[in-house]
Amino acid sequence: MTDTALLIKDVDKFYGPVDFGVHAVKKLNMDVRKGEIIALLGSSGCGKTSTLRMIAGFEAVSRGTISLAGKEVQTLPPVRRNVAMAFEGYSLYPPLTVRENIAFALKASKLSQGVVDEKVASIAKLLEIEDILGRYPSSISGGQQQRASLGRALIRDANLHLLDEPMGQLEPQLRALLRGRIKHFIKERGLTAILVTHDQTEANALADRIAVMEGGVLQQFDTPQKIKERPANLFTGTFVGEPPMNVFEASVTGSDSKMAFGLKDGVRLEYAASDFSHAVRDELIKRQKVVLGIRPYSVRRSADGVTGRVAVNQWLGDQTHIAADFAGGTMVLVEHDRTELDVGQPIGIHLDPSSLHVFDGESGRAISHGQELA
Repeated sequence: MTDTALLIKDVDKFYGPVDFGVHAVKKLNMDVRKGEIIALLGSSGCGKTSTLRMIAGFEAVSRGTISLAGKEVQTLPPVRRNVAMAFEGYSLYPPLTVRENIAFALKASKLSQGVVDEKVASIAKLLEIEDILGRYPSSISGGQQQRASLGRALIRDANLHLLDEPMGQLEPQLRALLRGRIKHFIKERGLTAILVTHDQTEANALADRIAVMEGGVLQQFDTPQKIKERPANLFTGTFVGEPPMNVFEASVTGSDSKMAFGLKDGVRLEYAASDFSHAVRDELIKRQKVVLGIRPYSVRRSADGVTGRVAVNQWLGDQTHIAADFAGGTMVLVEHDRTELDVGQPIGIHLDPSSLHVFDGESGRAISHGQELA
């Protein structure tokens, strides 16, 4: 017996004629295990919502197959897929109260009224909407409508729960509280869920694995930790992470004793050859042009580092963000203590080789992460 809940195989989505219309999703392959929470993460127009709507049955699949609970469903109407969905646009029934909207999802379950009331009360407490159960959608705020829609989806016993930007209208404090509650609710019941979001914090907090999408293409599908520490390509490396990864074009030279990266404005980063494995050195020296990447949290100030000049120094209450002019671009550093630096002041910047991510200068594919090949 397989533990795969959802299998997406070679799925394309065209808006307009196949092969000639707008190619919104391109040859998507993805497997989701039972009890797993998956986040589809990407910028607006990347294909994540189209993917969700194809799984739900609200958009036709142009090519490929979608299997749910071992059965191909891409030609079935939504009602026959046993999928629960919370929409970004809420989609509550205006003539029904919030209580009736949430309970409506259990209409076909043949549960007693007492059990239904108990379930509705429990989900309302989880989402902090107990005080609006008797009100109608038109009389409550957008955030309250969003929580009611989320409650209606979570209360269902379905093969898959699809959550489209489920907390986008909520204030940050409430969103942070509900993230933990919702993850516990889903995990405790062994539900399988796919979340669409553009919020990296939400994806990292809720998801077991994140599918990063851009231009209709799945860029990387892995755990939040792997995506952060071992990005598959330059897009994923720079898209995931806050502040974003620092990147600089570089040329590579090497010998048996030394490795060097030449950056703009004559900046040269030199390392002992032993700082890199033989395999990494061989791969890097093959290429004339690469892109160096390093996370702001990994950049260090050092008296013997390469000189940069402070352009911005911001204390954010719990950490300092420093932006320095460096190698024809900007190097961002994050420090946990409050740092007294003046604009224009020179600082030494050290990039530890173990923290370097190196990408191919043409394809953007990751070559190495620290000592290891990608």
